[in-house]
Order: sequence, then structure tokens, then C-alpha cells
Amino acid sequence: MHALPEGLTSFYVGDPPPACDEWRNHMPGHRDKDAFELYIRARRLWRSKIEWQLTKGETQQILRDVRSAAAKGDWGAKALLAYFYRNGLGPLPSNQVLTPDADAVVAITREAVRAGQPWGYYDLGVAHEHGYGGAVHDQKIAWAYYLKAASLGSPEAQMALADAYSRAGIHKYAEVMHQCAFAQGHGPAARALGMTARIEGRVQEAIHLYQEGVKMGGLSSVEVMYLFFLDGSWMTSSAAEKKELEALNVRSDPDRAQRYESLMRALRINPDLKFGNLDAVLPLPPLPLPEWHGVEDALSVEQEGPPAY
Repeated sequence: MHALPEGLTSFYVGDPPPACDEWRNHMPGHRDKDAFELYIRARRLWRSKIEWQLTKGETQQILRDVRSAAAKGDWGAKALLAYFYRNGLGPLPSNQVLTPDADAVVAITREAVRAGQPWGYYDLGVAHEHGYGGAVHDQKIAWAYYLKAASLGSPEAQMALADAYSRAGIHKYAEVMHQCAFAQGHGPAARALGMTARIEGRVQEAIHLYQEGVKMGGLSSVEVMYLFFLDGSWMTSSAAEKKELEALNVRSDPDRAQRYESLMRALRINPDLKFGNLDAVLPLPPLPLPEWHGVEDALSVEQEGPPAY
């Protein structure tokens, strides 16, 4: 057994969950404009296609811009660079520019931890859970990092804790963590809360939660809504649930299903998409469907300039 790093506390599933916080509260209040623009340019190019469709010139440009933005101190770029070191960049011999390097991943995440950034604590927890990049394979250390990350507002860590609470049957704690992540616009949390609502018989609330998950860019929520409107109910719906859905004017709707399918296809290429305008172009029944020109109608309006977190 290894000693816990300084500043960490062991995670015990029976302990109350950490207080809700948001990751933005623990990030720098300012971002260098030039570095941010390099990072965003690279990310948009990377997300513009399925990765195997990128040319060698495009993957080279992406890596060059991300490295440059990271060197200038942009933490979004550093997190993306860590992702590239974890997974590589360019899946084909014809466009590969970076192969996985676990040591480089952990070096970047340790730097983020020293800066007190939530995503660094979560990513370092993953490294300890799987034991790569010089991070010792130790579940206790991994979960201590997850606990710290969750307390700092990492939605991924909050979801990890929620999963642990659910497995232990402590559903009230799981819901607290799901609500924390949901409040930060985390799509998987919306789907988890939707599933809970449905299990507990709150059918209308479940549909609304899945819709919120779609707005947040949650692929799993989009998949649920696509199949839901394709059939007019969930595949596992009981007769009573189907009757309740009929009372809510919910039925098979191929036109709605087709629009969700379009969003689903777009998210599979670009998981960064958010659909803040969803209710204006794909409202829930009984509202009628307005005119539809494509996925662009549902997209959130992008804010100008570097975010202040």
C-alpha cells in the first residue's frame, strides 16, 4: 500500500459526498487571447471530420497549434495535448503525427494538479487507477484523486463518485453527485437523472431531462430520444407507462426521430457540439415541429473571445 499524496483524503463510499462545486471556480480567471485562438482553431479542425478522414497536413497543423497554445499557457490546449499523448493523433499511417506516450500524459496532468485544476486531479486519478506513466497502480490513491477532483467540481469525477455510490446502493448520494454534474451542463448526468426519473415513475420529468441532455451535447441522451420517438415509447415500457405517454401526447413521430438522428450523426463526428437552441427547432410534444433547415438550427450561439471560466 502506498501513502496518499499530500492534500488528499481517502474515499470511503459510506461518507457523505463532497459539497457541490464548479470546475470553473478553480481555473485561471484570464486566458491569453492568442493562445486561446490557436487552441480553438486546432480543436475545430480536429472536430471537423472523423479522425481517419483528416489529412497528414491537417493533423500536423492541429498538433502544431495545440503545442504552441499549450506552451503559451492555455490550459484547454494542455488538456487536449494530454489527450493526444494518451490516444495518439492520426489513426492511420497516412495521417499519424503522434503515438501514445503515457509519461507525457502524466507529466501534463501533474502540472495541472500543481496548479490546482480539477481536470488534472481527475486525469491523474485515471493514471493511478490503471497504473501508467509512472503513476503507481493503486486504487486507494486513484479514488483519493477522484474525491479531490469531485470536490473541486470536475463533472467526470462527480460521475465517478455517483457510480460508486450507486454500486453500493446509496442512491441518495449518487443523485447528489449527478445533480452537481448536471448543474454544470454535463450531458451524461442528464441521462443518468432521466433514467432515475423513469425508474421512479416520473415519466414526463424523464423526457425533459433527456431533452436537457441533448441540449448539453450528450450523445447517449440523443440516442435515447431518437429511439423513443421512432417507436413512441421506450423498448422496455410497460403497458401503464405507454398509457401515460399517450396521455402526454407522446407517440411515434418519424419527423422528430429524424431530427434527433441528424443531431446524433453530428455528435458522433464532433462531440463538442451543444444544442442550446434545441427547443426552438425540436420542441417536445405537444408543441408542433417548426421549420427545419438542419443541425445548424439547433446549435448554441458561440460566445466571442476567450472565456473567463
